[in-house]
Amino acid sequence: MEKNPHKDSDRDTRAIFISKVQELAYEMKVEQVMTPNAVSVPPEMRMDDLRILMQKERISGVPVVTGGAVQGLVSIEDLMNYLASDEKGRTVAEKMSKKVTTVFKDDPLTRAVNLFDMTGFGRFPVVDRGTGKLAGVITKGDIVKGFLKRLEVEYHEEEIHRYRASHFFEDIVADKATLTFHYGVKGGDFAKAGRASSGLKKTLSRLGIKPEVIRRVAIASYEAEMNMVIYSKGGRLSAEVTPEIIKVTATDVGPGIPDVEKAMQPGYSTASPWVREMGFGAGMGLPNIKKCSDHMVVNSVVGTGTTVEFIIGV
Repeated sequence: MEKNPHKDSDRDTRAIFISKVQELAYEMKVEQVMTPNAVSVPPEMRMDDLRILMQKERISGVPVVTGGAVQGLVSIEDLMNYLASDEKGRTVAEKMSKKVTTVFKDDPLTRAVNLFDMTGFGRFPVVDRGTGKLAGVITKGDIVKGFLKRLEVEYHEEEIHRYRASHFFEDIVADKATLTFHYGVKGGDFAKAGRASSGLKKTLSRLGIKPEVIRRVAIASYEAEMNMVIYSKGGRLSAEVTPEIIKVTATDVGPGIPDVEKAMQPGYSTASPWVREMGFGAGMGLPNIKKCSDHMVVNSVVGTGTTVEFIIGV
């Protein structure tokens, strides 16, 4: 195969390694791996009764809930500190941690993974975005089990769909062949965020594209899609696939980017406070796209919208 003419000359030519786990963290939702109907306790429960409950259920932490809403969290460390003290008869409300980090059940799993890495916590309460009530609990163990289950399901599903797809381009009689796919993206719809990039990933898999290439496309496409969901009124994700390259174009209608160069810096974000509170808009979108691609171009007009185009060699 000829050298890819789209690859940046100053780019590190070593292969970008993106694991299957990283790919799944972007694609899956928290609700797919969390423990639903998790054990919770009321704030008036006695700490001594909590000790018995945690031993019985074999859990190391429990959310404190009133009327379905999370009020706090009691960990095994909180319980041990209480038992080691001279205090007696204290309630959960008196000993719980009131500043609780929660995740929404429709958050991408990568949000929870990043929070575990940043905080070192052992669990997070999962909240329903619509009702604000406790929907479950997620732990690192839940994530691992969720990954293993998804890998098994994907293996069996893709074996069914592959048939002769791996030889698709070889069977086409033409001087040049290009397949084009289009996916609509709705701005502000976090519940459906990720569907476009997930659909593209499945399509590429059935075409027999190498897994390591698909992972790069999937993560970069997800970041581009989330940028449209967070910042714009919506747009379209398009992909052109040839035997040599995959070119993805994300075009939105929105406020545009005043300073593209600044937006390329890790950590920069213009996301509104409510979006940041939901765990999105951390300022890694464009840098992650560039990291995953061989060539990337961003064109933006303030007050009109933004187009992000990236190319990955097959």
